[in-house]
Amino acid sequence: MGKLDGKIALITGGSDGIGLATAIQFVIEGAYVFITGRRQEALDAAVEKIGSKNVTAIQADSSKLDQIDNVINIIEKQKGKLDIVFANAGGGTASPLDAITEEHYNLIFDLNVKGVLFTVQKALRILSNGGSIIINGSGHSIKGFPAFSVYAASKAAVRSFARCWSVDLKDRKIRVNVLSPGVTETPLAKKVAGDSEEAWQATVKMFTDIIPMGRIAQPDEIAKPAVFLASDDSSYITGIELFVDGGVTQI
Repeated sequence: MGKLDGKIALITGGSDGIGLATAIQFVIEGAYVFITGRRQEALDAAVEKIGSKNVTAIQADSSKLDQIDNVINIIEKQKGKLDIVFANAGGGTASPLDAITEEHYNLIFDLNVKGVLFTVQKALRILSNGGSIIINGSGHSIKGFPAFSVYAASKAAVRSFARCWSVDLKDRKIRVNVLSPGVTETPLAKKVAGDSEEAWQATVKMFTDIIPMGRIAQPDEIAKPAVFLASDDSSYITGIELFVDGGVTQI
């Protein structure tokens, strides 16, 4: 028996990186998983990689409320409920304070904050009592890095969501936690680094020099803690921020 047998899960941003790795682990543990993403070709490739009948891919932009509604309606029609929501979709680019634009701010907050808020809100009507909500956070929520103030603020916002929602949903025994990865080898991380192998290797070196464990993470090293937060193994845990970052924010 898997840790998530019979559970129905939604993973936003599930077409690659941490979201895809988590979808794979959820399916291994017995869950039926719905994944979303903006690019249909990436979703098709993800379904093929997962290689299971226990996954459905839905093209959706998590910053668009009508598209979130469509996702929840599809899940309700096909399965009737949700047990796990992993609000994973997010991202951000660097911009020093004197170069921040309204477009930069809106892009990051629409996806990282607005998208998380309304994904969770709209999922509530089909989310089972005793369910688990996981929000993808970041060590930027507690540690300052140059040129990432808007991104950091967005991740601090969702950390506050988890605290408040843990109280809002306690009568339904729904747990809300934040999973905050460190630098992880994903397509998005490589794109943010500069979309070239040289830029990526420079980023890897910069972070491995300061990460106590001396390396960056692989996606499945984030996915397995997500299984923990989704399962009954964490039944007495709510409102926390679990840092999975090789110790960089803690030591």
